[in-house]
Amino acid sequence: MPNPRKPFRFNVGFIIHEEVGYNHDFPFEFEKVVLSGDLELRNLEGNVNVGKTPQGLIAQGKFNAETTVTCSRCLTDFVQDLEWEFTEMYAFDQRSVTDSGLLLPEDAQLDVEELLREYALLEVPINPICKPDCLGLCMECGQNLNEKDCGHRPEEPDSPFAKLKDLLK
Repeated sequence: MPNPRKPFRFNVGFIIHEEVGYNHDFPFEFEKVVLSGDLELRNLEGNVNVGKTPQGLIAQGKFNAETTVTCSRCLTDFVQDLEWEFTEMYAFDQRSVTDSGLLLPEDAQLDVEELLREYALLEVPINPICKPDCLGLCMECGQNLNEKDCGHRPEEPDSPFAKLKDLLK
């Protein structure tokens, strides 16, 4: 049973003593979880498969969850589905460390919470949009144009080429 304060920490000590190629699945399922105090995920499901290699343990994770984001056009909150995967190597010693710099802890307890958070954040869109045809906010009064039309129209540009538009009619 996982530790409620460290739900993404698990013991891999038994894998260290197995043959190269051995692997084991660690499934995760949470209705609601907050990663590192700032990323709230709901309906989190996933699995981390840890396998033994000559250099260390390779952790391959595959997860999906939901989070709440704010639309960059109309500023309303909506649910965003997230799916992500990761593959990281926990080296047995300093000679085998990869670019990620992960070493297998002496107590053989892997905590993948920070990995989950980092990879999940990469899946959150920079400018999330609630729906493809979102109309956004009125530049004049701030009305959400998805809810009702306020009647304001954009001003015609003051350009010497504006008169050319009339020739197209």
